[in-house]
Amino acid sequence: MIIWPWQDRRGGFSPLKAGTLALMLVPAIWLVYQVETGQFGPVPVGGMTYWSGLWATALLLLALAVTPAMTILRWSRLILVRRMIGVTALAYTVAHIIIYFALRFWNFAAIAKEMVTRVSLVVATIATIGLIALGATSLDAAVQRMGAQGWNRLHSTIYLLTALALLHYLLSPAIYPEQFLLSGIFFWLMAWRWLNRRGQGADAGVLAILAVISTAFTVLLEAIWTWGRHGYEPAGTLANIFSLELGVPPAWEILALGLLIAVIDLARPGLRLRA
Repeated sequence: MIIWPWQDRRGGFSPLKAGTLALMLVPAIWLVYQVETGQFGPVPVGGMTYWSGLWATALLLLALAVTPAMTILRWSRLILVRRMIGVTALAYTVAHIIIYFALRFWNFAAIAKEMVTRVSLVVATIATIGLIALGATSLDAAVQRMGAQGWNRLHSTIYLLTALALLHYLLSPAIYPEQFLLSGIFFWLMAWRWLNRRGQGADAGVLAILAVISTAFTVLLEAIWTWGRHGYEPAGTLANIFSLELGVPPAWEILALGLLIAVIDLARPGLRLRA
């Protein structure tokens, strides 16, 4: 029996999966809208390259966020959408590559040279190959062929592949606040897993502390990275972090998100979530 993306394993309609599928389509619709309305300027491929890559990385983080959400919200059925999110992240990654090829006018000789000489593209190539391998083995049949232990070992590389995707993003020639926002989220997700193995993944107090530590990490990363890679003095970067002139700094967004998670965890006895 064919199971459609909006159906559960029994073939019934799943509001959770249908809602997630609709959410996965939002970035693509947004990209098309930006192009059609001229928001990306006279050369829209440049904007499409950037945003398709950002959405692909963000969806990888969202896939990693499913396990913490399941634990904190006590909503085990979220496991039903983790595969969908991961496969969608791969789809956006492939779209990002195709758009990048178009940006380079399909000059495959030049592209191949860049892929082995530019560090950011070497990192991106490794991450993409790994994601394709994970996507190709995401079906239940692959689990049966590889065995649960082998399959889990392969798919645990998602942490390394996500880190490589973030490194590729950080190695961009320009500075974007989203680089540090996504990196801070990744730090939170990895630190949470360490805490969860120690039975503290659903402790509101510990989560509040994790929010503060993740904020400090984001601050230090932004200051050190912009200094080491772009030559900006850390004092100036720190001054911008404590200013709203350029918008809400990534560090404060990490703090707000982390504290919100802690509050949700504190309130979870009253939560009654269903798929």
